[in-house]
Amino acid sequence: MTPASRPPRDTMETRPAFDPHQLAVVTHAVGLAEELVSNHYKMTSSQWLKPKYDVRTLADLEPGEIIDGPFAQIIRYQGQPREASLSSASYDFYKICLQDHSILGALDRTPELRLLPFALYIIVHELIHIVRFSKFLQGFDASPEERLAEERRVHERTHAILNGVRLIGLAPVLQFYSDWHRVYDQQIDAGPS
Repeated sequence: MTPASRPPRDTMETRPAFDPHQLAVVTHAVGLAEELVSNHYKMTSSQWLKPKYDVRTLADLEPGEIIDGPFAQIIRYQGQPREASLSSASYDFYKICLQDHSILGALDRTPELRLLPFALYIIVHELIHIVRFSKFLQGFDASPEERLAEERRVHERTHAILNGVRLIGLAPVLQFYSDWHRVYDQQIDAGPS
């Protein structure tokens, strides 16, 4: 990944971030999400996208990766192995940027939501996007109309993956996202994704 200079993080100070306990919960959600998505797409560990994506929370985001509104965004970077000197060795590297402040705000506004199932939904959703980008089922730079259609497809797949999962608090999350278009419109109105 091409390193960027790190400007001061004064923009983070006004946004609440996950505390250590919440970070542990989110880390658990990432592990569950990876397993569920890889099982759904029948991907072996050698096929899994581990070296091609990362999940980061607010404390590890660059100022340009922090947005208001959406719960997460995916940013595509150009990666290249350190030992490679040719550009032909480059690859797409996706960074899932969790927006702690937006997630925590939704949990405050909707008391029936719990962090683990809510984070699980968000991460499964973003991982499905990455699988679809990586398998060329969807272009990263899509038109607004195609992005909306892709959101519909990815929410349907997210619901299909999570529908049979037994996890306390997942039903309210699935209900929250049953009207995904409303949630998507609120996120889009709040800022770019």
